[in-house]
Amino acid sequence: KNSVKCCTQSNFVWPRISFCFQLEAIMVEMQDPKSGVKGSEQKLNVTTIPHVIAGKDIVAWVAEKMKITAEEAQAFSTMLVAYGYIYPLQNHKKLVMCNDDTLYRFQTPYFWPTQKYCAEDTDYAIYLTKRNIRKKGMLEPYEQAHYNHLHDWLNHKWDFIVMQATEQYKAGKERKKADRVVFDCQERAYWIVNRPPVCICHSSVKHFVVRCVSCVFIFLLLVKYITTYKNHDPFLAPCVPSNPWQTDNDTYWTLNMRRVELPTKMRVERWSFSLFELLSDLRGRDDFKIFLKKEFSGENLAFWEAAEELKWGTASSMSSKAESIFKTFLAPGAPRWINIDGRTMGLTVKGLEHPHRYVLEAAQTHVFLLMKKDTFFRYLKSPVYKDIQKKALNPEPHNFSPAQLEANANNRGAGIHPIILWQQEEEEKAKAAAAAAPVDVKAMMNKLDRKK
Repeated sequence: KNSVKCCTQSNFVWPRISFCFQLEAIMVEMQDPKSGVKGSEQKLNVTTIPHVIAGKDIVAWVAEKMKITAEEAQAFSTMLVAYGYIYPLQNHKKLVMCNDDTLYRFQTPYFWPTQKYCAEDTDYAIYLTKRNIRKKGMLEPYEQAHYNHLHDWLNHKWDFIVMQATEQYKAGKERKKADRVVFDCQERAYWIVNRPPVCICHSSVKHFVVRCVSCVFIFLLLVKYITTYKNHDPFLAPCVPSNPWQTDNDTYWTLNMRRVELPTKMRVERWSFSLFELLSDLRGRDDFKIFLKKEFSGENLAFWEAAEELKWGTASSMSSKAESIFKTFLAPGAPRWINIDGRTMGLTVKGLEHPHRYVLEAAQTHVFLLMKKDTFFRYLKSPVYKDIQKKALNPEPHNFSPAQLEANANNRGAGIHPIILWQQEEEEKAKAAAAAAPVDVKAMMNKLDRKK
C-alpha cells in the first residue's frame, strides 16, 4: 500500500499516492462512534436513511481536529468529497462540501480509492445497464452517451454484461428499501467520481487530482531546490569569510573572482548541481575544458560557447561569426565537426544562410543535452574534478565583534569594487591573448616606417 500505484482510466491517470492513506486515517477518526462526527436518521423522499451528516458538522469537526479556519476546513472537506470518501445525498453532481445543512454520507470503504483498482469499462457498462433496466431506458444524457459508446466498444461480451446487470438488479430488489437506496447512492457516487459528466469536470476528481499532483510536484521541486541551495543563498547563509559590504574586507571578492586560480569549496560544490551551474561559472568552465581536452572531446563545449557569442554579440559581427561557426563546426570536413542529428543539422545550416541571434538555438540545445547526459557526469567522477575539490580553499569566517562592525561602518575605506576586479581580469585576459597570438611582422614594419 505504501507504494505509488498509477493506473489509466478512460482519459486520465489516477495516482495512488501516499496521502490517500493519510486521508483514510482521518476518515476512520471521523467515523469513530465516540469522537467522530455524529450522524442521524434523515428522510430522503419517503425513505429513512441512517447515518446522515450535515455539511456544517463535517466542516466544524475538521476545523477543530486540525486547528484550522472554517474556510480551510471547507476546502479540505471538499477534497474528501472529490476523492469519493464522502458523497452528497441530494445534489450528487455537485462534488463540493457546503458549510450548511446539506446532507452527506460516508462512502463505504469498499469504494475508497486505495481499496479498488482502476474503474474498468466492463464494470461501468454493467452499472449503466442496471440503471437502464431500473429506469426503463431513461438515462441521463451523459450516461446515455457512455452507454452507447460502451455498447459498441464491448459488443463482443455484451451478453455477459446484460446477464450480470440483470442478476445484480434482481439481487438489489431483495434488499430492504433503505439498504437498496443507500447502496444505489454509494454506487452512483463512486461512478460520478470515476466517470464524471462533462458538465461537472471542473469539480470532478479528474481535474482535482491533476491540480493536487501538480501542487505536490511543485512543492517537492521547491523543497529539493531549497535543500540544495540553502548554503549558497546569501539570505540564508552568511558570506564566508565575511560580507564585504559590512566588514570593509575585500577577501570575499578576491576569492570569488571570475577566473581565480583556486576557487572556494562552496564554489566547486555548486558546479556539481547542474551543467548550467558549471558553464555559468567561467572558472568552472575552464576546469571542464581541461577535462574535455584530456578526453579529446572539446568540440561540443567550443560550439556551445560560439553559439553564446553569436547570441549575445553585436549585430555588425553576426554574419562573420556565423560564417566562422559554420566553417569550424558544421561544414563537411570541418576541423571541429560536431555530431548532431541530421534534422537539426539541416535546419541549422539552412538558417545560417540568413543568420540571426538565435539561428543556432536548436543545435546548441542538442549539444547541451548531450553534455548534460554524458560528459557532465563523467567529469564529476574524473580526477580533474576531484583534484580541484582537494585544492579548493575553505576560508575561515571573520568573527567581527559588534564594536568592530560599527567601527568599520564609521571608517569605511574605498575598497576594491567587484567591477574593478572584473575589469582588471579582462585586461589580463586580453594581454595574455595578445601575447599568445602570432606577430604580424609586415604590419609591425609598416608601423615603424610610419613613425620614421
